[in-house]
Amino acid sequence: MKREITETIYNMALSRIEELLPVVTDETSVDDPKSVELCLMADIVEEYEKLHFPIAKPDFKEVIKLRLEEENMQKKIFAERIGVSPSRVSEYLSGKAEPTLKVASAICRTLNIRADVALSL
Repeated sequence: MKREITETIYNMALSRIEELLPVVTDETSVDDPKSVELCLMADIVEEYEKLHFPIAKPDFKEVIKLRLEEENMQKKIFAERIGVSPSRVSEYLSGKAEPTLKVASAICRTLNIRADVALSL
């Protein structure tokens, strides 16, 4: 029988993690009781957060925005590289338009996004 992880249990696990983090280091053996306890507390927190604080997959426009920011690339330069107008890029980023498969492929190449990542979003 699996026990439900309540908010109280979750908060206790978070507190215990805070206590264990300074004690368990990279040099601590994985068999050390404190290391094992830290892993168990982390599993509790992870399971609770998956249920109560789910993170949705970003859509393609959010991935594009993130990569543009990471690459520090201006929209005008990006538009030139993928062969569309800057206004079309704005439409992609606002969600008003979806890129064609050809343009999506150019986006992936330009921003170094794996095609399977773009297709799964």
